[in-house]
Amino acid sequence: MDWQIIIAASIKVVVFVFLVTLPLVAMSVWAERRVSAAIQDRVGPNRVGPAGLLQAVADGIKFLLKEDFTPNHVRKGYFWLAPALVMVPALMTSAVLPFGSSLFGEKMVIADLDVGPLFVFAVASLSVYGIVLAGWASNSKYPFLGGVRSTSQMISYEISLGLSVVPLIMIYGELNLSSIVLYQAQNGWALLPLWGDGLSLKGFLLFIPILISFVVFMTSMFAETNRLPFDLPECETELVAGYHTEYSSMKFALFFLGEYAAMIIGSGLAVTLFLGGWSLPFGWLTPESADAVVPWWHGLIHIGTFFAKVILLILFFIVIRWTLPRFRYDQLMRLGWVFFFEIALFNVVLTALLMWWLA
Repeated sequence: MDWQIIIAASIKVVVFVFLVTLPLVAMSVWAERRVSAAIQDRVGPNRVGPAGLLQAVADGIKFLLKEDFTPNHVRKGYFWLAPALVMVPALMTSAVLPFGSSLFGEKMVIADLDVGPLFVFAVASLSVYGIVLAGWASNSKYPFLGGVRSTSQMISYEISLGLSVVPLIMIYGELNLSSIVLYQAQNGWALLPLWGDGLSLKGFLLFIPILISFVVFMTSMFAETNRLPFDLPECETELVAGYHTEYSSMKFALFFLGEYAAMIIGSGLAVTLFLGGWSLPFGWLTPESADAVVPWWHGLIHIGTFFAKVILLILFFIVIRWTLPRFRYDQLMRLGWVFFFEIALFNVVLTALLMWWLA
């Protein structure tokens, strides 16, 4: 029985990480180029493959074949370690995301932990060590400034990110992400409470703190993934390329992959907590319990639903990047400490008072 569990988990890791997440990273890069081209009235990639779809493959081959140059002035051991420390946590956090209900009797989650959100935040926060190491080990002023900026930025917004999830945990009474998704499937999504208990007075009133949580969560996720308008750690107009200025070839590619993988996993967590995960609206094709065996075609629809929602959020990330200007650094820190921290803390108190009043 133990071997069956190990084999099933290994298959899910290979499928989700290597056949889903990494190709999704490549397609996100392609989508970023096409969307930015449309916004700026350009053509975008259109030569390599139909509609430029193979441009991501060409870029991957280019990174593999380019010379892996390591400058003499860097601290080599830490310089080589940093890209892996950025990439690995981004992929590890995918282990607890339920990307479907079940398929052929097997739950579509790699590790069904009872502390899902805590695991994601704990592991994702490790990527800042890779960025700090990259900035320090590069032994150059621009990467060092980028590393310092990233450290203070990620620490600042991790607080509001964690606090934004507390009201949801209070409402659901669960830390298991699979159970949270099933609850939303049966009682209305957090942001679409239009069936089940979501139509009650309690569901209507609790929608207010959930909406506040969503705004704080998504904005903090932009800051955590260093996406514009929070891309100060790699700000090209000020710091050349920030913490990865001295990197080339596959080391640079790992930073690139880590950023997009973090964006994809962040979108997956937002979908799981606020948009019903793999569930369809109005309780369609919803299993009766977490352990219920669903037909294989239901399972495929659920998986497709999850990734469709993730892709929509990724497109939202991309559109925001190419429409908003970059913050000044003092504005970024002020927004995190003076506004979002207090708003998230107030939201926790508001949720507690509403639940006490509705009890």
